[in-house]
Amino acid sequence: MRKSCRLTIALFLVQAFVFAGFSQTNTISGTVRNSVSKEAVGSVSVLVKGTSIGTFTDAQGIYKLTVDKLPVVLVFSSVGFETQEITATSPTTPVDINFVPVSSLGQEVVVAASRYPERFLESSVSIERVTNAAIRNSASSNYYDIVSNLKGVDVVAASLSFKTPTTRGFAGSGNTRFTQIMDGMDNQAPGLNFSVGSIIGLTELDVESMELLPGASSALYGPGGMNGTLLINSKSPFKYQGLSFQVKTGIMHTDSRERSVSPYYNWSLRWAQKVSERFAFKIGTELIQAKDWLADDYRNYSRLGTTGSIVPGTRSTDPNYDGVNVYGDETTANLKDLLVGISAQVPFWQSYVAALPDNIPVSRTGYTENEVADPNSVTYKLSGALHYKLSNRLEAIIAGYWGTGNAVYTGSERYSLKNLKMGQYKAELRSDKWFVRAYTTQENSGESHNLTVTTRLFNEEWKPTLTFDANGDPTPQPTDWLMQYAFAYMNAKLAGRADLESHNIARSVADQGRPAPGSQEFRTIFDAVRKRPIPQGGLFLDRSDLWMVEGQYNLTEAIKVVDVLVGGNWKKYKLNSQGTLFADKVGEPITITEYGAYVQVGWEAIKDRLKLTGSGRYDKNENFKGRFTPRVTALLKVAPDQNIRLSYQTAYRFPSTQQQWIDLQVGSGLLMGANKSLWEKYGLIENPGYDPTTVPPNGTGLVRVPYIEVKPESVTTFEVGYKSLIQKKLLIDASVYYGTYEDFLTRRDVVQFEPGVTPSLDNDYRGISVVVNSPEKVKTYGWAAGVEWLLPRNFTVNASASSDKIKDVPSGFRAFFNAPELRTVLSVGNTGFGPNKYFGANLSWRWQDGLFYENDFAQGDLPAFHVVDASVSFKQPKIRSVFKLGANNLLNQYYRTAIGNPSIGGLYYISFAYNVL
Repeated sequence: MRKSCRLTIALFLVQAFVFAGFSQTNTISGTVRNSVSKEAVGSVSVLVKGTSIGTFTDAQGIYKLTVDKLPVVLVFSSVGFETQEITATSPTTPVDINFVPVSSLGQEVVVAASRYPERFLESSVSIERVTNAAIRNSASSNYYDIVSNLKGVDVVAASLSFKTPTTRGFAGSGNTRFTQIMDGMDNQAPGLNFSVGSIIGLTELDVESMELLPGASSALYGPGGMNGTLLINSKSPFKYQGLSFQVKTGIMHTDSRERSVSPYYNWSLRWAQKVSERFAFKIGTELIQAKDWLADDYRNYSRLGTTGSIVPGTRSTDPNYDGVNVYGDETTANLKDLLVGISAQVPFWQSYVAALPDNIPVSRTGYTENEVADPNSVTYKLSGALHYKLSNRLEAIIAGYWGTGNAVYTGSERYSLKNLKMGQYKAELRSDKWFVRAYTTQENSGESHNLTVTTRLFNEEWKPTLTFDANGDPTPQPTDWLMQYAFAYMNAKLAGRADLESHNIARSVADQGRPAPGSQEFRTIFDAVRKRPIPQGGLFLDRSDLWMVEGQYNLTEAIKVVDVLVGGNWKKYKLNSQGTLFADKVGEPITITEYGAYVQVGWEAIKDRLKLTGSGRYDKNENFKGRFTPRVTALLKVAPDQNIRLSYQTAYRFPSTQQQWIDLQVGSGLLMGANKSLWEKYGLIENPGYDPTTVPPNGTGLVRVPYIEVKPESVTTFEVGYKSLIQKKLLIDASVYYGTYEDFLTRRDVVQFEPGVTPSLDNDYRGISVVVNSPEKVKTYGWAAGVEWLLPRNFTVNASASSDKIKDVPSGFRAFFNAPELRTVLSVGNTGFGPNKYFGANLSWRWQDGLFYENDFAQGDLPAFHVVDASVSFKQPKIRSVFKLGANNLLNQYYRTAIGNPSIGGLYYISFAYNVL
């Protein structure tokens, strides 16, 4: 019995050791260092050759990797270094590596052009990229500003933190023809219709790269993308680990031209941790605070609906003065009408009043932007993500990005975005072949309000321009502003004063007791008005949402002969403004559903010589017919590292949510969506409006604007490009394009008169801005060329020039093209010079030609401008830190990017960054 027990125990122990042998694992570790500087290299990919098993080095260049058996071949790779392979034979012997730096020019991997990884040099369509290293070395105070220096890009700055990029024309705040995708999520606010990447989204420390596709890109990315798509990609917590933080502090308004000298703060933090080989997480936060740039264009603007022109005059020389960035003075009245009524009660005035002109327009006294807008520009971002590897090939991600802030935005008028909040939340399953992603965008406009409307109503609350009865008929009161103006004007005229002097005397009388900006009375009235919802006040209550589900599968391994991608999406908008922005009602939001699908096939027609790619996408919006969008590209390798690319690309966009459903009374008239129910609401079908340029006394030959169902807009673009890498040191990239827009979406003004009223601008009318398609095809064309040159001693030179033009815009239509005929960028940088190559520097200069700028807010000549940015940095590898001294607009030469937008001066800062090497 005892022998039997012993035998059983022995057999059990043998079996246990056998199983232990089968389950034994080996942990390989080591350190990766730069072979030249001997610095640790973080975020290096360490992969077991022939498998998907791998890891990344941490900030100290250290890695650990568990494998089932030895020996294995480890593959070390990272942008800017030579890929190296080393055989690991023992878990007890560290596998250290001296990583050899090499030129990465043109070798960066991009995804945006085809939705799968490929070398930048071999992209079959034009693409621009911003790497993690470029973000670190840039002189820009905010990573989002770096796109300003990419070739062919225009950026419109409505305020310090509200910036909108675009390519190939149609620049403007909140450009709906340009798509911004952040970590796979469309970053456009579903109700406000502008992308908020510069307000919320990724923090600077969490941005791994940015990729920009100029021009049409709907075939893979869906509605929108008519004039480009920007993809902003975040860092994986498996690859980029540890605690990082950055502190930037600077000064603005150094010449006190707009405001007193004030500080600039930009603080950010990121913490990422790989808890195990399966699980990692990251959190990030960023705060930007400063006194905003000031919109100070005080030129006189003559309005007609949502159009107009810059005209001579100031407040003291024009009784009907309407400053571009002066608010409240949009309220205007014909003084003659009131004088005629008064003269009926004052007989001895009658002959004198009869001799006055028929139209004596007089505007209310307005307030400048620095008197009514909150100067405090604040952006606060908070983000986090959980990553779990279900297997070596499959990863699950739950992520959230939330932000709030204050900014000023230029749309049909100037808007104060106060305590705006927006969140994006996603759940994603991602493998090396496919992904499924679901996300939602939640919008909350906070206390955002229309500065123009708020200030006009402020004036009325302090002292009504004229009193009206319940039927809308004027019942002038002695306390009315215009009544006081009228009596003071007539008394001055009868006393022998000149006409202009009489107007100025009358204004001073009517403005007596006018609340001084910043006074308690001013703040009490203004805050009460801005907090009341439109139309009684200036507040808009937007709580719109977007829900989206999308997926993609790469069938290449299964098919083998060709590369095949398939994908699709479903999205739903929920427009909820409680009637302050859209034609919705309280508790009855408007919903819009879209869905789409795409397929892409790539074929290497001639091995290592010619690759053809074709893709097509179909999308359907419930309010419009479905659209099919094809794209065909060809990449011809004429020599090693020399390619010619040709593409036929199409894009389209359904009218935006605002273009479909906006119902907003603004200072210049009514902004109305294209939905037929809105035309019916305002009687425009049975009583159509007229083209104001054809209405007497300014025009002849009346032209009605009837209702025509609006269609989605589409563009077809042909492009030829050339890209060449010469001796691994000089990268040349050039392209030309020609695009044709069909059913071009725009706005036009109409004036509507009451039935039976003779159409004349001298009579009362309602000004309405309606959405229409251009009846003719609109053409755009242009070119872009750039070089990137690696020089000895780590110097790099970048230079580019580009041009965009438009033609065949029908008379009476505004295209809002807003592209300079020529723009140039030149920059010189160095990532390491001086003792131990610890110093870095960057100097960039960009210039753009003047142009005639159009938007709904104002239009006029925008002068040419140039901007110089510069920075010097100092690395301290021992403490993994970088010190930087930088300047944006170094020469402090103020410029505007749009009519009505702020004048941008110099920003000078110092920064300290930890764990960003």
